[in-house]
Amino acid sequence: MSYNKEEKDEHKQNRQSPMLFFHRLWQQMWNGNPPGLVLFLLGIATAFVMAVPIVYVVWQSLFAGADRWMRLLDERIPGLLWNTLSLTGMVTLFAVIIGVSLAWFVNRTNLPGRKTWQWLLALPLVIPPYVGAVTYIIVAGPTGWLRDWWRDSEWLVSLFGEYPITIYSFWGVFFVLTMFTYPYVFLIASASLRKMNRNYEEVARSQGMNTRQIFWKVNLPFLRPAIGAGAILIALYVLSDFGAIAMLRYNTFTAAIYYQMGSFDTLSATVLSVVLIGLTLIILWGESITRRRQKYYQTTNTYKAPDTLSLGRWKWPTLIYVSAIFFLSVIVPIGVLIYWSVQGVTHGAIDWDFWKYAWNSIRVSGLAALFCMTLALPIIYMKSRYPSVLTNVIDKLSYSGYALPGVIVALGIIFIFSQYFTFLYNTYYLIAIAFVVRFLPQAMQAGEASLSLISPRMDEAARSLGYPPWKVMVKIIIPSILPGVLAGGALVFVSSIKELPATLLLRPAGFDTLAVRIWVDTSEAIYYTAAPAALLIILLSIFPLKYMLKKY
Repeated sequence: MSYNKEEKDEHKQNRQSPMLFFHRLWQQMWNGNPPGLVLFLLGIATAFVMAVPIVYVVWQSLFAGADRWMRLLDERIPGLLWNTLSLTGMVTLFAVIIGVSLAWFVNRTNLPGRKTWQWLLALPLVIPPYVGAVTYIIVAGPTGWLRDWWRDSEWLVSLFGEYPITIYSFWGVFFVLTMFTYPYVFLIASASLRKMNRNYEEVARSQGMNTRQIFWKVNLPFLRPAIGAGAILIALYVLSDFGAIAMLRYNTFTAAIYYQMGSFDTLSATVLSVVLIGLTLIILWGESITRRRQKYYQTTNTYKAPDTLSLGRWKWPTLIYVSAIFFLSVIVPIGVLIYWSVQGVTHGAIDWDFWKYAWNSIRVSGLAALFCMTLALPIIYMKSRYPSVLTNVIDKLSYSGYALPGVIVALGIIFIFSQYFTFLYNTYYLIAIAFVVRFLPQAMQAGEASLSLISPRMDEAARSLGYPPWKVMVKIIIPSILPGVLAGGALVFVSSIKELPATLLLRPAGFDTLAVRIWVDTSEAIYYTAAPAALLIILLSIFPLKYMLKKY
């Protein structure tokens, strides 16, 4: 392990000197490095596009009036704050614990079948939370399968009384969101665990440390970027989720904003959105403060793959724990979907329109993933290698759309493109742009977690050998962080293919996706037509996810 205080001081000085960024960029341009300017311009353009929803929301909220602001502050906002923050905190905490523990067991121990578990435990990521919510309503709701079984089992009623599960509650939303968001941490932590150098653990053991001490003092500091990256993604996802929350009848900012839009009170919706943006900025600011306290790099040139640790007597309890998480997050929802899909096939749910919806979903999600991987590279590279106030602002603006409800992102895009870029208006490209605004942080966090393990001294060493900056990035940086970038692209694809509110507002006439059909059919309790579309989303997402997992 190497912690270089001089690097930290240098980066801190650079962040405090915004003019240094421009000086170094200008110097590189005159030294024959036009790609440096291209990176800078790409970052600025990306920040502009990402800032559109925030500008729209803030500008509209200025016309809300003092009376509306005070009424919402007195009556609505305190309760929404408690509901949103408590749900976000609990889901993030437990999803991080589950994700890190599963990543450790799968990648560092002799867990039976760990190669298979490596991609099986990532499958909840491809199941839309609103689909998961519907399946658990079918299973555990007031009229669900468990309720009928409980009622028919007289011995259960005599021992425990009435049916105890209340799915329409805080704990129901907490359970569903936790089960379907932990893979954010699991995937990113797994990528970091595989890159850890065994040399540091061997040095720690030579100092008398046991496995537990090595985990807390050696492994955990290296996992800090991955844990922080996954935690931010989960927290921002919970802040912006609408589908599962609406299905389970829980009231947070996103639900309140959506209902205000449904009642055509757009000004109140923008006021609530401004508060939600403030929560996002606070979370990002807090995470950046903790990240700056410590920076660790693996600087040794002799890499050794990490050892596989023996679980001993804990092998079977660990296997039960892993299997239980997989059962609750994958087997139960997919089993319900298969049951209703069989019903749907017998009723003719698989028709030409069904396959047209599938192609539309693949087309816009693939475009979004490609755009996000491309746009994430210049931002994370400038932030890491050329830290300044400007690059920090670009980085923060890139997160702006992730915490906003899809409906607000869509309204901001409509406002801009209907007036200034009319040639793109009412095309499916707007849906892809909305997905980029919503999910670019997923590609950024995955790439940044990989880049954080590459010391800036490697760049300097390459430049000392005559490599220009653009060649350093192409020959050294991109190949080193490519697994993380591809993992980020996979996250963007599977998130885009199940995104709902933005698609509903931005789709051209006659352009439906699988997510739209699922929402419409489940809202009307027509499960036999919604289930085949949900299963196809899962299948379409499994293949790129498994392929990406092989890359790191």
